[in-house]
Amino acid sequence: MKETIHTDDAPAAVGAYSQAATDGDLVFTAGQIPLTPEGDLLDDAPIAVQTEQALDNLLAVLEEAGAGPEDVLKTTVFMADIDDFDEMNETYAGYFDESPPARSAVEAGALPKGAGVEIEAVAVVE
Repeated sequence: MKETIHTDDAPAAVGAYSQAATDGDLVFTAGQIPLTPEGDLLDDAPIAVQTEQALDNLLAVLEEAGAGPEDVLKTTVFMADIDDFDEMNETYAGYFDESPPARSAVEAGALPKGAGVEIEAVAVVE
């Protein structure tokens, strides 16, 4: 049975979607951008700071669903500028240092609210 996930430790959905959904075995997150839980958009911050906020949001949603970074099977990283890859990757590596998940990283034409990065994940639920 599908269950939607919500936590106040990540920004509220800004559209007609949930922060995540689970069937009890897998959890699928919505893309997380560098928006603080209080609503401050970090779109002018360096990509490392944006990546950190997006990943903090992602992990907060996963935690609410009963998963942690070690449970992530796959992430997709969308970037406004692929030239930011190295800086994003350096920050990202600090979140998934042991047994990192599969990952795709692509340049997108535009991201919500003018963000430089958006990250989504699929994880197993403990």
